[in-house]
Amino acid sequence: MAAPLLTLQNLHVTFGGTPLLTSAEFMVHPGDRLGLVGRNGSGKSTLLKVAAGMIDPDQGERIVQHGATVRYLAQEPRFDGFDTTLDVALDGLGPAGDPHRARHLLERLGLTGAECPATLSGGELRRCALAQVLAPEPDILLLDEPTNHLDLPAIEWLEAELSDVRSALVIISHDRIFLSTLTRATLWLDRGHIRRNEQGFAAFETWRDRLLEEEELDRHKLDRKIVAEEHWVRYGVTARRKRNQKRLRDLAALRQTRHEQRGPAGNVKLTQHSAVPSAKLVAETKAATKSFGARPIVADLSLRVQRGDRLAIVGPNGAGKTTLLNLLTGGLNPDSGSIRLGANIKLVSLDQRRDRLDPSTSLRNSLTGGGSDMVETGGGNRHVIGYMKEFLFTPEQAGTPVGVLSGGERGRLMLAIGLASPSNLLVLDEPTNDLDLETLDLLQELLADYSGTVLFVSHDRDFIDRVATSVLAFEENGAWIEYAGGYSDMIAQRGYGVSPLANPQEAPLRQAKRTRVRKPGPPPVKKRLGFKEKHALKVLPDCIKNLEQELRTLDEHLSDPALYGQDPDAFHAAVERRKATQAELGSAEEEWLALEILREEVEI
Repeated sequence: MAAPLLTLQNLHVTFGGTPLLTSAEFMVHPGDRLGLVGRNGSGKSTLLKVAAGMIDPDQGERIVQHGATVRYLAQEPRFDGFDTTLDVALDGLGPAGDPHRARHLLERLGLTGAECPATLSGGELRRCALAQVLAPEPDILLLDEPTNHLDLPAIEWLEAELSDVRSALVIISHDRIFLSTLTRATLWLDRGHIRRNEQGFAAFETWRDRLLEEEELDRHKLDRKIVAEEHWVRYGVTARRKRNQKRLRDLAALRQTRHEQRGPAGNVKLTQHSAVPSAKLVAETKAATKSFGARPIVADLSLRVQRGDRLAIVGPNGAGKTTLLNLLTGGLNPDSGSIRLGANIKLVSLDQRRDRLDPSTSLRNSLTGGGSDMVETGGGNRHVIGYMKEFLFTPEQAGTPVGVLSGGERGRLMLAIGLASPSNLLVLDEPTNDLDLETLDLLQELLADYSGTVLFVSHDRDFIDRVATSVLAFEENGAWIEYAGGYSDMIAQRGYGVSPLANPQEAPLRQAKRTRVRKPGPPPVKKRLGFKEKHALKVLPDCIKNLEQELRTLDEHLSDPALYGQDPDAFHAAVERRKATQAELGSAEEEWLALEILREEVEI
């Protein structure tokens, strides 16, 4: 096996007195495709920052192979001090970097390069950051939640792009399909330690559950042994004093071992208190139309939402998904047509931007509204500390400002606030952002058991498959079509996934968007032309022409009957050069033909 590009050994990191990483270590070899998974707050982002050399551990070593390059994609990228997105993409290319690749990636990601980073949305910032880390073609790519705030066309394009790169990958993501597609091994960060499974993410959860079952069995055996030793101490024979002292020391050691063991982190306790049931008809639109200026957002939409439905709304960024949610819930009036809401609607809405969270407000006051230690829930008043614990917050975090919480912690806080209120209609705008896999599972179970109706926007294909009873998909020019089932069912019915907007800047993404029906295992990646292949298609015809001209010149030179007699060495050199040129010409023609065939397949 080739020498590792990056080695992390015996890492220890402690924040606020709590060990975050304890003897954590792993290696990254050339070509590795590693998924890094673990609970929110387990230290995944911290570990990637140590790997990137951005922070120093309290103890341990970071060893990077000489000459190896590492690029890190932050979970929340910031580009203060840059005037344009092109400046960001060019940053860090190095002397051997290709500026054309940086511009090419920006174009593929729907950016012109002239945008000011300070004015970008979350999704645009993510695209800009991706162009910055992909442009240098580093030896190692460290990606922290790369799909956050990206729409489905961009996620599927990114999957295809990362499948083709030669860089070793270490990926943190909550997107199960994204991880299953790209990873060949999984790193599980659990209670400060890293365990490695030499299989992709598709096999991770079965492997994890087996390890946790074995660990629980070992803990049970240790508890039984402690009980047996304590019984001996109380009632055993008192002779052989030295032997008794040894067993007492052994018992103390067993108790210390049990005390130091850290059990698995608890699960969030998600409970939604249902209000009085709504009418059977929750919302109905008839030929509803909504436009902004000359651009139609919703055109002639006729739709019925009934009690118990789980309607997923999917489409590219900018298609108007949030506007459509507002129409369906009565927050906006249509320009024409009608929208009718059912009776007894009790709505609770969770938005993706966490707009209701004041960064300066403490966690306690965000839950209670301030001036009290009680949280009002549909099941009665609850003490804030007890309610916080159900969402995996510690009592010490009660006074923590919301602004210093991690993305996953802010996501759990939004759930805690929203689920406290009784409802019969849940409206969720990107509810999966920053949530760990275990919390996602519990959210899915809650929505499955919820007696009311759910309208949600999501770019998480697995989440849609597990939750939705139907999918309302964006087409073109404001058209929305409903498909029964989840995301995979939608693909089976119409033959492709979500297409990007018909925007010249985003058109390059379109070729990767005709997704086939997903089968068990990693979905197939559509063939595509990379930057190097496109460049080769441009330069190979001239190269072939020059080689053909060189062959003609050599043939004319060798056709001189006096050449061999006058200069035998020159004759033999010309013969050898002709053989080499002929071989180069053959290789160039074969490469050009293969690329032409691939180009025709991509354009079909």
